[in-house]
Amino acid sequence: MRRGHTYTRQFRIDPKQHELLGLDLGEGAPRRALVLGFTLFVAWTGPLLLIFGLPNELTFTAYFLPPIITAVYGTQRSVKVEQRWNITNWALSARYLVLGHRPIICGGRRAATRSEWLPRRARWAGRTDTLLASPLGPLVERFLGEDDEDTVPAGAGDPIRLAAQARLYGPDAVVKAYGRKAMQHHQGDKT
Repeated sequence: MRRGHTYTRQFRIDPKQHELLGLDLGEGAPRRALVLGFTLFVAWTGPLLLIFGLPNELTFTAYFLPPIITAVYGTQRSVKVEQRWNITNWALSARYLVLGHRPIICGGRRAATRSEWLPRRARWAGRTDTLLASPLGPLVERFLGEDDEDTVPAGAGDPIRLAAQARLYGPDAVVKAYGRKAMQHHQGDKT
């Protein structure tokens, strides 16, 4: 068996920031990580400042640590898909759990109806067992929706039973199916 290798990872050169506001960063920090960290910092700290005001000694960690941890671990390369950052996988997983995903039917020729989507309970299966057993169980149960494993989805009919049988037709049945004129016309083309 032949095996191919991809060398694009070796040729990836991430731009680095070696100096920031006159402060030497040594070997440099990746610029994308810095931009993501700054964006997360503004998006996280801005609402906290508006709601709770300036941080004190106790709340300083809650203001600054979550965006920093997210930026550091989120900008590392994913183990599952090497071309992606971890934060991309986290965002796609969260989107799938919350919004779901539209199934592709007939190669995209027809849009899926809402009844053909995976229900929220099926998407969250295996992740909510401890929450369902906790005091938040009724709230989680309401969020997930009713348990309808055995019901047929709306818009779907009864299953169609196929009982295909192979049949062998001889030349006389083919002539009969085509009709005499079609066969005469076909034989006239050959002469």
